[in-house]
This record gives sequence, structure tokens and C-alpha cells, in this order.
Amino acid sequence: MFSVSALAPGEGAEEMNRFLRAHRVLSLEKRLVGLDAAAYWAVCIQYLERSVVGSRAGGLENPRSKVDYKEVLNEEDFAVFARLRELRKTLAEKEAVPPYAVFTNEQLAAMVTQKSDSLTALGQVEGVGASRLEKYGPAFLEFLKKEPEAVVTL
Repeated sequence: MFSVSALAPGEGAEEMNRFLRAHRVLSLEKRLVGLDAAAYWAVCIQYLERSVVGSRAGGLENPRSKVDYKEVLNEEDFAVFARLRELRKTLAEKEAVPPYAVFTNEQLAAMVTQKSDSLTALGQVEGVGASRLEKYGPAFLEFLKKEPEAVVTL
């Protein structure tokens, strides 16, 4: 958890950025908090420990290496994550866009782990803006609310 001044981020932002560069980030949630005349960002970061992420040659960790969600998520969550990826692929092919333009793997994992059950909850996932929420949110929400074996009609 980091606190970063909204008016003068300086050292707080630098410290958080150093942390982010040194760790494999799974999800990040930020909230603007106002106290009297002060305002700051409260940033909650989920990340993998170094021993789980591994390292590259020379002992330096690769912060850009891919996350193996099968190792990160429990079996039930990974099954939902995998089906969300299939839905994403179908929507991406239908619109002729790359899958990450619909939602990234990190966003799909956050939907699963945060148990998103409303458009508001989906909107809280880092990087999911109003446009993506309006365009893709209903299909993903319909899927998340149905039984695990349910099929979403597009």
C-alpha cells in the first residue's frame, strides 16, 4: 500500500515506481482521498514475491516477464479466467482487434479475483475505462454472473 500526495507526488511517486519496476504486479487499485486541504492517492498493489517470479541470467529479475496465471490463480479462478479469455478472443475476432484491446490478461484476472458482479465493479479494474465498460462490460458481466458452464450469446 502506498500513499502519494496528489498535489506534490515527488518522493512518494518515485518510491512507488521503484517498487513497481522491481516486482511482478498482478493488480493495482488506486483511490483519490481528500483530507481537509490535503489530497493523496491511496494505491493498493497485489504482486508476486521474487521467489515466485524467478529471475533471468545474471540474477536480475525480469519485471516484464509473463505471468503464469495457472500458478497465480487457484484452480476454480483459473478455469473462469480461461473461459473469459475465450470470450475475449471471440469478441476480438468479431471486431477485428487484438485481444488485449478488449481486456488484458491482468484485467481478466482482476475481474476474477475481485469477483466483479456489476458494471461498477468492472469499472474499478485498473485500465477499464468508460468506453471499454460500455462496449464489452455487459457481455463479460453476463458471463461472470452465470454458472461456470454457461455460454454467453454475442
